[in-house]
Amino acid sequence: MMKNVDVEIYVNQMISFFEKNPNDLSNLIGESLKDRFFDKIRIKCYENLETGDEISLTQKQLIDIVVELKTEEISSGSSVVIHDVFEQNKVGIFCLN
Repeated sequence: MMKNVDVEIYVNQMISFFEKNPNDLSNLIGESLKDRFFDKIRIKCYENLETGDEISLTQKQLIDIVVELKTEEISSGSSVVIHDVFEQNKVGIFCLN
């Protein structure tokens, strides 16, 4: 795949933002998934480019990437155990239903 300058600039801006705000990144995905997160952002940007959409990711696309990463982490043997349908985190209570 040939690299696109606009995509690389966008991804580098995302990386730069999260390097300046490491707590935001760790709250979003955790520390161990950083490289996979940026790889998936780059892939999704190139998919947007190929389909003629804007290169920048939508909020839904970012959420989908985070969910995909967390799903991979859980299926790879992470120690996440769900005890209840409702989960409490620092943002609030949410339903896993």
